[in-house]
Amino acid sequence: MTPPAFTHRSDQWEQSSGLDSGFLVGVVLWTFCCWMMHTKGSSCCCSFEDYKLTTEWLLNQTSHRPKVTVICGSGLGLLADGATNKQTFRYQDIPNFPVSTAPGHEGCLVFGLIEDTPCVFMQGHFHLYEGYSLCQVTFPIRIFKLMGVEYVLVTNASGGICPDFKVGDIMIIKDHINLPGFAGQHPLCGPNDERFGIRFPCMSDAYCKDLRRLALDVGSELGCSDFIREGVYCMVSGPNFETIAEARMLLILGCDSVGMSAVPEVTVAKHCGLRVLGLSLITNMVSLDYSREEKANHEEVLQISKMRAEVLQKLVSALISRCQQQNINTN
Repeated sequence: MTPPAFTHRSDQWEQSSGLDSGFLVGVVLWTFCCWMMHTKGSSCCCSFEDYKLTTEWLLNQTSHRPKVTVICGSGLGLLADGATNKQTFRYQDIPNFPVSTAPGHEGCLVFGLIEDTPCVFMQGHFHLYEGYSLCQVTFPIRIFKLMGVEYVLVTNASGGICPDFKVGDIMIIKDHINLPGFAGQHPLCGPNDERFGIRFPCMSDAYCKDLRRLALDVGSELGCSDFIREGVYCMVSGPNFETIAEARMLLILGCDSVGMSAVPEVTVAKHCGLRVLGLSLITNMVSLDYSREEKANHEEVLQISKMRAEVLQKLVSALISRCQQQNINTN
């Protein structure tokens, strides 16, 4: 869907023939100012020895050797319930691991089997708004790489921007816009460690096409086609929900949903050569209208997540099983 273009005045809502130059200048200035404010803390704070220590600790604590990582978003920790032979570690007990502070994030690492596939479930993201650096936010991804993980399934909650979406839809992420990255907050800033990946990774195929196609097929088989979508996800830092003017800007930029997580992990996973699938649950519709009375809140996010948890669990379990059966090797 090609989004309509609108004038840059945030108090008006009129279609125009194209993007106004004033709007573009404003975006550039805003990005530059944010970059000036935030570049200081963008370099990596974790050494390879830190990653190695945590990896060795986990390998000594569990016999599981996961091939798939599932990152569970807000209220979606129940995705781990489908696993068998489980072994759970609290984040706070794992060396060097950050601790989840956001509501709806249990803060546990769950190892287990989906059928015969060894998996590890992260019950909770880490976020910039919790005060963590992007090195800390993405720390687990490099641990999983060193443990032998090949696939990363990222789930999260997001606000729907596309007018065709509705609350409860599951959006397969086909691409993303990394707004914090535009402002200098990027997980790959700082010295590059070639043991994880190359200096300049290509992100045009961050989300594996074969996995996206498989997700559509599995969703259809499960009878979920009516609420499975595909779209572009935008990450903002949070913790506040977006203003109406910001939401209108994101619509113009081609975003279908917006949230506060996932992109840093996806970026590092791609840098590490892992195959990535992103599933974003639409938990609220972003307001584009100043006359609208409804306001976004985190309680609604958790409620919708709980409502769709069972469907997502079946979808994720089926995807994991099929990934191994088909041995998807392309990005």
